Amino acid sequence: MLMPAFVTLSGRSVRLEPLSLAVIDELVAAANEDRSTYAFTRVPAGRDEMVSYVEAALAEHAEGRTMPFAIRWLHTDRIVGATRLMNLEYWQGPMPWPPGAKGNIGEVPSVADIGYTWLAAAAQGTGVNRESKFLMLSHAFETWQVHRITLKADVRNTRSRAAIEALGAQLDGVRRADSRGADDTVRDTAYYSILDLEWPAVRERLLTRLGLVQEVEEEVEAA
Repeated sequence: MLMPAFVTLSGRSVRLEPLSLAVIDELVAAANEDRSTYAFTRVPAGRDEMVSYVEAALAEHAEGRTMPFAIRWLHTDRIVGATRLMNLEYWQGPMPWPPGAKGNIGEVPSVADIGYTWLAAAAQGTGVNRESKFLMLSHAFETWQVHRITLKADVRNTRSRAAIEALGAQLDGVRRADSRGADDTVRDTAYYSILDLEWPAVRERLLTRLGLVQEVEEEVEAA
């Protein structure tokens, strides 16, 4: 079985590092800065919970289904959260039969989700989330050449939905009674997507919002 190799994605103020048990204590510290912001997001609190969270993510990576990251904020050189490319689907090769059967998977995903994102209180509203999303979108569309990225949020989570919409993602619709919510209620989920054909425009929009357009232009002129 092939799977996407772990990578480190580096930006101007953020570095996405392969999630590992080595950063458990930093993740626990980040998750407990101020938990009042996690009303609609499941974020492990104690060390044991965080170990289980990381081990489960690594097990999914071993199956080729997710690529989890720890988010390092270069401004402080601290781990300030986690995120992942997930629900990786592979459309290459023959269709599995019977339906639901697990066969060999390809090395490069065809579509993916971005999810399980959470940040320490100190990193929220600083641009860390936006740059993290930009790094993952760039990798997915430009290295893997995926056809679609999906992003989801609890329909009540107006802050997360606004952040997704600010990326340039399009609302596909709301799935009612989609899953169990972080507050143990039945959750409706807003589904958003970005297609490969839309990525160039989304990329330019994000470069502008990140203040990176001038840097890119200068690099082109220098070349």
